[in-house]
This record gives sequence, structure tokens and C-alpha cells, in this order.
Amino acid sequence: MAALGQGPVVAVDGPAGAGKSTVARRMAERLEFLYLDSGAMYRALALKALQHGVDLRDETQLSHLLGTTRIELSGAGHKTPAVLLDGENVTALLRSPEVNASVSLVAGFPLVREEMVRRQREMAGEGHVIMDGRDIGTYVLPGADLKFFLTASLEARAARRLHDLLSMGFPADLETLAEEISHRDALDSKRAVGPLRRAADAILIDTTDMEVDHVVDMMLSFYRQRVGS
Repeated sequence: MAALGQGPVVAVDGPAGAGKSTVARRMAERLEFLYLDSGAMYRALALKALQHGVDLRDETQLSHLLGTTRIELSGAGHKTPAVLLDGENVTALLRSPEVNASVSLVAGFPLVREEMVRRQREMAGEGHVIMDGRDIGTYVLPGADLKFFLTASLEARAARRLHDLLSMGFPADLETLAEEISHRDALDSKRAVGPLRRAADAILIDTTDMEVDHVVDMMLSFYRQRVGS
């Protein structure tokens, strides 16, 4: 019953820190699907812009930079997902504080989103894909076979982001992260193209007090009920 390609497509949306990347990746491992992190594509562009001194507020410059940039997402089944920027594995650099502070700005430009969405739809074309982001079920893949929208309290999301940053060796504090996440929520929700919002047919899951495996099991149960084994 594939909506887009030769196999099922699952969309996982939600705000920063809701856990969507973690659960989408684990769900893909369990189903042996390709996991596509759409946000990582915007992060990769933000990283390249920072490295090359490109003005993050200049849509024309960013669009031109994207046109000369190769972004590849790899990892299916039990293979560890990786992000390649012009052939270089930059996965470990994409969660740095500098990229975190820049990605919503970069992702807000219509010319950038138009090209990114074209690439994302192309990646999902073969099916057997789980893609996460902020506008997958509403804008990128509105015909997905199954859609989820994950949320959590601001406090829980900030605590998760703090844990992730500290584990990667980046300095961080909870109060600043909460402010940054709140600001990013506002930017993502108000942007003109592909704003963050729950699709009408998306299953809502509040992950505030849930363990990752519990969330994944719940999503897999919905998948088997609505899509198949």
C-alpha cells in the first residue's frame, strides 16, 4: 500500500528534542528500512555555510551554496546512519552549538527548502523509508502511508538536548538550551514554507515521560495495524 514508491513510507514530525530522530532511527532498524533525517540535510548546509563564511541571512548565497553541495544520507537496517557532505562524513559535527543556533535560519528560506524538499522526495521515492523532520507529513511527503507527530514538554526536551551535547563534549547549560529551543519552536512554526505543525492524520505521541523503546514499540504497533507486518 505504498503511497510514494515501491514500499511503505513513514513520516515522523515534531519539535526539537521530542525524540523523533532517535525513535525514527530505531524503528528503521527494526523494520530494516532506510532512515532519512531531513533535519540533518539543513544542518549540513548550515555547517558548510559556517565553514565557508557564507552570510546565514542571505537567501541567494545559501541557495547558490546548496546548488554546489552534495549531501548524502546513508544507513539502512542495522547500519549506522551517516551524513556525507561533499563526500566527507560530518555526522559528528552536525549537533554542535554553532550549527544548532544556525539551522532554523538556514531552513527558513523558501529557495533552500524548495531544493531540499525536491531532494528529500527523490530519496523517499523507492519506499521502505522512515523520514523525520518538521514538515514531512504535511509538506514533504503528504502521501506517506503512516504519520506520527512526537511532542514533549519544553523541560524534557531541553534536558535531552543537554544530555546529548554533554555526551558529545560540547559545553551547555539547561536554561540557555530551553531558551534556544523555545526560540526555534517559534521560528519553525511561523516560517512561510513548510511550518512545523501536526498533520491532520498524524498520530500524536507525547514522549515526555516515555522511554525510547516504549515509544518505538508503540509506533511499530500502529505500523503493523495500519500498514502491515
